[in-house]
Amino acid sequence: MRLIGSALVACWLVSGGLILLTYRPGGPFDLVVGLTTLGPIAIALTGVIWPPVARGDVAFPTIVWLGLVGLLCLIPSIAGIVPQLTTFGSRTLLPSIEAVYPWLVALLATSLFSGFGVARRLQGGSAIRRRRMLAGLAFALLATGLSGAAFGAAAVANEMALRDRPTAASRFGPTIGAEQPPLCDMPLAAGRTARLALHLEGTIDLRPLGSVDLAGVRVGDDFRWQAYVATSDQLGLYGEARSGGQGWLRTPSTGWHLVPAGSVSDGTIDAQALAVALSEGYRATAEDRGVEVIEGARARRCRVAVDGEIFESAFPPVRLLVGTADLHRWRGQLDYWVFLDGEVGQVAGSINGEATAVVPEAIQGTVEVLLTATERGEDLVVYPPDR
Repeated sequence: MRLIGSALVACWLVSGGLILLTYRPGGPFDLVVGLTTLGPIAIALTGVIWPPVARGDVAFPTIVWLGLVGLLCLIPSIAGIVPQLTTFGSRTLLPSIEAVYPWLVALLATSLFSGFGVARRLQGGSAIRRRRMLAGLAFALLATGLSGAAFGAAAVANEMALRDRPTAASRFGPTIGAEQPPLCDMPLAAGRTARLALHLEGTIDLRPLGSVDLAGVRVGDDFRWQAYVATSDQLGLYGEARSGGQGWLRTPSTGWHLVPAGSVSDGTIDAQALAVALSEGYRATAEDRGVEVIEGARARRCRVAVDGEIFESAFPPVRLLVGTADLHRWRGQLDYWVFLDGEVGQVAGSINGEATAVVPEAIQGTVEVLLTATERGEDLVVYPPDR
């Protein structure tokens, strides 16, 4: 029981440390939000100091499963909040019920696990089991309510203060306008123009495969971008461009050279991702993850499931990372953020699957993506490459 309790303490310490150290959106209660994470840590620590003791074919497995349920909810939740705090740019901790309920389930399971230990400590092992169970349940409900309410109140107050703070402009989109961004299944659009940034990163059996860092601009169907590729097989600058009915390619060995415009037709990056992976059919079953604030701009976060073929078609630069490997068996998901103007300004997600086609004798591979389309609608220009 102490081992399970120690694992719960470790998970709550990691999640609390992440929020305390990295959650700095600039609100008046940033530090208070981090300090409220000490509540679940204290509750879990109680279960280590006074672990629950249960005997019997029903009581013992029930207590063990309480701890395991807490761990099973905490571990993926921590994995999901790390990129949100460090990569996605979102400063919203409680965007929706879907994002909150795993933490509530974990907190309730942790409180029940510790509560039964506290009840046995206070009433003694000889007390009637029913009384100990009721006392443990009362402790769990009180601890969950107080700790959850403290964190929720601080986080919501901080986010409301940030939302009410006037923001002159954001590179992600308008900061004033409609009260809420469009729903996930409503019509979407790519901006008339956009400044693009794309990051692809691959791992094979938990070892780095390499990365692709792309930057460029798009004006309508014209675009120009360059990508720095660093993998175990290649290193250098690649690029694609289209302007005035002509196309260009760049490789480390040849530099920029003319090609038929049709051969680079899928290089629009954000428009390509929208047309392939975020079509109306795919978004019909999108999961609404709530409204978040990214650099002062409100956006609705949505999620769709994708396979490897869709991912590869939506993000053609992934070929620079995995080569000609067949990804049709790979599976994953994409999150996309719809801003107040009804345009997609950010897409992030990952796919994973059998990696033998990428690296011989490998078991599993993962590719992660982060795409941002900022300064949408601004006056941008695509200059033809200098050969």
